[in-house]
Amino acid sequence: MKVVITGASRGIGFEMVKHFLASGHKVIAISRNQDKLLELEQLGANTLAFDLTAENFSPIIDAVKSFGKIDILINNAGALVNKPLSQMTNEDINYVYSVNVFSVIKLTRDLLLHFNNDAHIVNISSVGGVQGSVKFSGLSTYSSSKGAISILTECLAEEFKESSLRFNALALGAVQTEMLQEAFPDYQANTSATEMANYICRFATKDGKLYNGKILTVSSSTP
Repeated sequence: MKVVITGASRGIGFEMVKHFLASGHKVIAISRNQDKLLELEQLGANTLAFDLTAENFSPIIDAVKSFGKIDILINNAGALVNKPLSQMTNEDINYVYSVNVFSVIKLTRDLLLHFNNDAHIVNISSVGGVQGSVKFSGLSTYSSSKGAISILTECLAEEFKESSLRFNALALGAVQTEMLQEAFPDYQANTSATEMANYICRFATKDGKLYNGKILTVSSSTP
């Protein structure tokens, strides 16, 4: 299969690229962090250093044209600013929503002509973006952006229900990553980035074939 993964330079995204490659799939790994991408390139990944807050996504489209039709897109990139709302700047708000929401909409739109007929689009959401879940001070922008991703997933599944494209979102709980440390510096999760990456890869390639338009909570613990 041919897979595109955003947010590939660290945490779950980095481990997903490694897992897909080890399973014999071809991957385009996208991230701003060129150094970590070089490590993935040495493992066999096609890599692209790209800032998802950019207006023009043509570098990604150009890379995909030479890569071939996409079987799986995993919108994994995420941005988090941990501040009380009173301290949140316009730049903070725009940054979080540009990465977590606007880039997902734009990238999915721009890749529509490049998906295989039965492609699976997996959006990585968060338990914090699920209605009725426990919420935390300082994460209003992050959690609300992830809530938007969940609704977007349902909307796209409806919009493309006459096609064979599938759209699902995984609302992740606590996973031991750098982003978790930014949100909860003293918390130790009992799920590793590798464990979650392996689960997402299995869902994207196999288990997710039974779902469309679903927001599935994947969590053994939430801070």
